[in-house]
Amino acid sequence: MATERSEPNLIQSFIPIIFLIVALSINVGLFGDAALDGSNQIILILSATVATGVALKIGFKWKEIESGILKSINSAMASILILLFIGSLAGTWLLSGVVPAMIYYGLQILNPSIFLFASCIVCSVVSLATGSSWTTAATVGIALMGIGKALGISEGLIAGSILSGAYFGDKMSPLSDTTNLAPAMAGTDLFTHIRYMTITTIPSISITLIIFLFIGFNLDSSGSINATADILQAIDDKFYISPWLFIVPAVVVILIVKKIPALPAILIGTILASIFAMIFQKDMVMDVASEQVTAYGFLLDRLSSAFPIFTGLFLGTVQSLFGDVNITTSNELVNELLSSGGMKGMLGTIWLIISAMIFGGVMEGSGMLKTIASSIIRLVNSTGALIASTAGTCVFFNITASDQYLAIVVPGRMYSDIYQRKGLAPENLSRTLEDSGTVTSVLVPWNTCGAYHSQVLSVSTFTFAPYCFFNIISPLMTILIGTIGYKVKKLTKKEPEVA
Repeated sequence: MATERSEPNLIQSFIPIIFLIVALSINVGLFGDAALDGSNQIILILSATVATGVALKIGFKWKEIESGILKSINSAMASILILLFIGSLAGTWLLSGVVPAMIYYGLQILNPSIFLFASCIVCSVVSLATGSSWTTAATVGIALMGIGKALGISEGLIAGSILSGAYFGDKMSPLSDTTNLAPAMAGTDLFTHIRYMTITTIPSISITLIIFLFIGFNLDSSGSINATADILQAIDDKFYISPWLFIVPAVVVILIVKKIPALPAILIGTILASIFAMIFQKDMVMDVASEQVTAYGFLLDRLSSAFPIFTGLFLGTVQSLFGDVNITTSNELVNELLSSGGMKGMLGTIWLIISAMIFGGVMEGSGMLKTIASSIIRLVNSTGALIASTAGTCVFFNITASDQYLAIVVPGRMYSDIYQRKGLAPENLSRTLEDSGTVTSVLVPWNTCGAYHSQVLSVSTFTFAPYCFFNIISPLMTILIGTIGYKVKKLTKKEPEVA
């Protein structure tokens, strides 16, 4: 006899969550920063297994659970493809001299005392222009990481300043997908949403910049001048450095501003960088190729003898697209900065994203996330509590569903009627969704955003999360503004139209 399916209750819904939290805590305690190398992925899959057991117990069929998993993974496919392409972009931008040029000129312009402040500003501007925190991190973010490390600044602080600026721009740009998604879910228009966000976002970024200025002026920059000179010399000895190399990132930014989709824009940037590598860094490309001839054996050796220039340029460039490239110079720090894993280097992060989406798919498809969220809604009895619960729900979905889009879409659907019944304008909801759903996604290691930025910037999420001041302050600011009732817009009744 078929088992009758029932909706999961609150206790059943929390079982996989509790398992996940406890298991991840133990795992991170044992593995430390190496937890993202594979053990966290296993914990997410085990948590999904626990969730599946609960779902089967209450009457769900495996086909229904599997459908939820596939739907969840499919929602992350765009992110996975972008990750792969970003891997190739990073490799070719390294080999072509684009990233080394950014580091070279940046070291001569930026002072350690204002570096964090300036990084946040630069990333804010780029992200506003492109509408993408991901593109910002993968372009100027990588260069700023190199500059900051060369200046002797902690990598967690550098990444925190980059991501604070990147997410400010992403949040406020009319080109951003989440900035368009939030008002669509809440039922308001784009520019009303952006204007209303300034009430919480401007104070949040202002506090963030003040914090970075304070930290910067208290940094110990002694010895950075000599270290900087050594780094500049090492880069200059190895690469041909020219302002012409900045054509490549300029083209990518222009394409994205012109609303060319991210994947074609990144692909064009990758192809252009490959061409620049063969033109400007021919010797470097040939050095990389010579390593591949040794690695792959007799056939390539014969080919390289017959067509040395073509084979060398082809091998070196393709290696930068898919695999490891490690530039060796006279400076150990430069050697650390100038390395890339290409597409292959992104596979661990993709593994993490897929594992997280498996867990999120089971939780969403079985209705467990809906049960937990509905129980939170029932506790709401004031405007401040409603905004706080919306913010908390967004953070909760970032942690459990592992995707910032779900952290906007699901709470947006859940709360829109409640805001309307309480007489609150929809921009209150759309602002809270962005203040909490968009910006906190990067703080979760297994969220698509947290995993992406950790991989691109080569910094553990646990290392940079405490310094993402904007991302931490934003949800707190939206709760504070809602609690004190400052400019909480009410619904206005439409006047009857005059015939």
